[in-house]
Amino acid sequence: MAQPAFNGHCPVPFLQETLFPPSGGFIGGRYCETIAGSNISCCLPCPLADWRYDNRLIQKTDVASWISVAILPLCIFLLVSYAVLPVKWTHRHYLSVCFTLGICCMEIAFIIPLGAKPKQCHNAITPNDMHSDLSCAFSGSFLLFGGWMVVMWSFIRTIAFHLQVCWEVVLGKKFMWGAFVCGFGIPALGLTVMLLLTGVSFRFGEICHINVAHGLQDYWIPIMAFATAALILQLTTMAYCIHIYIRSLFDKTTTATNNSSGLPSYAASVRTMTARQAYRRVRRVLQLQWRGVTLVLIIIANVIFFAVAFIDLDRAVEPNAANTQHAKPWLTCLVLSGGDKAQCRNSASAIGPNEATLLAVVILLSLVGFWNFLLFARPSMFAGWLDLYQRAVTRQQESGSTDDQRRFLDHKGFEMLTTSAKTPEPSFVPSPNPAHTPARSPITSPSPSGDRGHLGQEARYVRPSMSFSSPHAPNSGPGGREWDPVATFAPGYAR
Repeated sequence: MAQPAFNGHCPVPFLQETLFPPSGGFIGGRYCETIAGSNISCCLPCPLADWRYDNRLIQKTDVASWISVAILPLCIFLLVSYAVLPVKWTHRHYLSVCFTLGICCMEIAFIIPLGAKPKQCHNAITPNDMHSDLSCAFSGSFLLFGGWMVVMWSFIRTIAFHLQVCWEVVLGKKFMWGAFVCGFGIPALGLTVMLLLTGVSFRFGEICHINVAHGLQDYWIPIMAFATAALILQLTTMAYCIHIYIRSLFDKTTTATNNSSGLPSYAASVRTMTARQAYRRVRRVLQLQWRGVTLVLIIIANVIFFAVAFIDLDRAVEPNAANTQHAKPWLTCLVLSGGDKAQCRNSASAIGPNEATLLAVVILLSLVGFWNFLLFARPSMFAGWLDLYQRAVTRQQESGSTDDQRRFLDHKGFEMLTTSAKTPEPSFVPSPNPAHTPARSPITSPSPSGDRGHLGQEARYVRPSMSFSSPHAPNSGPGGREWDPVATFAPGYAR
């Protein structure tokens, strides 16, 4: 209820405008009207939405903010996956990345009021705007810039899909850089023009929205133009896909029936293969891009619904004679009831969109990130994160085992330095006796367990029986072997 001291000559619940300062807050957001036959201007108390809608509207719009709190981490998960994981796991594309960035801006706009807890009104009749409240400037800018980005990248994705399907164009670097310029440049330019000419203010709830003055020209008409163009282009592409599918079926039928000889003619075969190849190509493109096509249709439907609802709201609250006459039954009811808005709820329902429509708008906008995550969060992303974790654990284990082995080798080198040196062999070694090989002393090797105090036995070297590393004694006696040529060769003639 308004303070009685500010009613002045106005009936309750209206407040006299001249009792408030002419500056501060958004002056254009005052809902005031001059009383006939006088120069007294009476205004409805701020915020206007509390008089038009239910008292719990703010609590209901907070639902959209909490939905954004839950959805923003999902969008961040997609962006981090695109940045960290290889492309074989994420199938990332710059169209999807930039689209997700635009959705993040919209989700941030809904989250800002939860932390800032802004004051909607500068005084009893004046709402705050982007100049009087910093959180209003940020929430409104993020919301409108995110909306611009989502619409522009939907339009660019639709163009890419149309060129690939209908014209068989392979998108290259030129298209990519052109998409970056348009996808970021046009939203930035549109946001700048909108903030300079129109601005944002608190209109319902704790999120700032675009003002009425010039809002249709510098925001809603451009947004609707790109959204409508994207929708028409998308429907045209889908109609072409249906045409290709039907033509492939028709060509297969005519090929089987028109040839009476039972042998396929060359011309019919060429037509059939061409239709089949076109159908397979279109089907392949649809299999790769059905997620983007579905998301574009959802976004365009939401944007059109959002624009229609807000344009209806702007027309209902725009200060002109027609709106004043249309709202006269509701205003009269407020005066007669002494400001009891519950009694005038039926009269207020004829002014602007209803409460359910506004709640549907903000909730659907906050759910855009959910649809983006549902369509683009592939199961392979989770497999990629699991693979990344397993490889990180494996590298850590290998690094630990390498360090242990290095410490073992360093300790073994210290052992070799502390071990007593071996006695050198004599310089003169007698030649072995060909008739007899003396018994050798066993050859020993250093024990690998020297770091345990040389407690293990030294291994005895056993020479293989067929080893030729040393001279062997002849198998015959000391006299040597005698050779009899008669016993070896056959006689030259018969006797």
